[in-house]
Amino acid sequence: MSRVPLVEAAHADARVEPLLARIDGAFGTIPNMFRAVANSPAALQSMWGSFGAFATGSLGAALTEQIAVAVAERNRCRYCLAAHTALGANAGLSGASLAAAQQARADDPRTEALLAFAVELVEHRGQVDPRSVDGLRAHGWSDEQIVETVAQVALNLFTNYINIALGVPVDFPEVPFRESAQRGGRDL
Repeated sequence: MSRVPLVEAAHADARVEPLLARIDGAFGTIPNMFRAVANSPAALQSMWGSFGAFATGSLGAALTEQIAVAVAERNRCRYCLAAHTALGANAGLSGASLAAAQQARADDPRTEALLAFAVELVEHRGQVDPRSVDGLRAHGWSDEQIVETVAQVALNLFTNYINIALGVPVDFPEVPFRESAQRGGRDL
């Protein structure tokens, strides 16, 4: 059960109504995460604005969904794992690719290096080894893509924390976690 109200569009603050209308237009519904975030007009504007900015980013939809799945798995965020698995399928990723991304794996070594970096960012709270950045460059990733990856991880931490801390009910098809061992957090 959600620890904050899930805002109904019909009863939304005037500051969030236009954003909820755009979200509804994009998804054909207003996912529970956005309904929870709508309790704060500033937070909703920040989150939706970030998603919009990355829509034209250098990583592309499929790769950003793989990053989101890897981060959600690492943080054990059921909501984000379910949502980004569905969005990843919509971006053309196979079920096998999305399952591999949960463990920061990919058939392509270049993609796998970027996913491993994303997970390293999460595990070490941004304190990555400088050789990790050099390794990404050696795999052909540009500085733009490296910076965008850090920003994508930060956005996914935001969404993971919203969903975990506030107990947002999952409204996408649920996806099981791949790792059997729990790493330092509660399984929510």
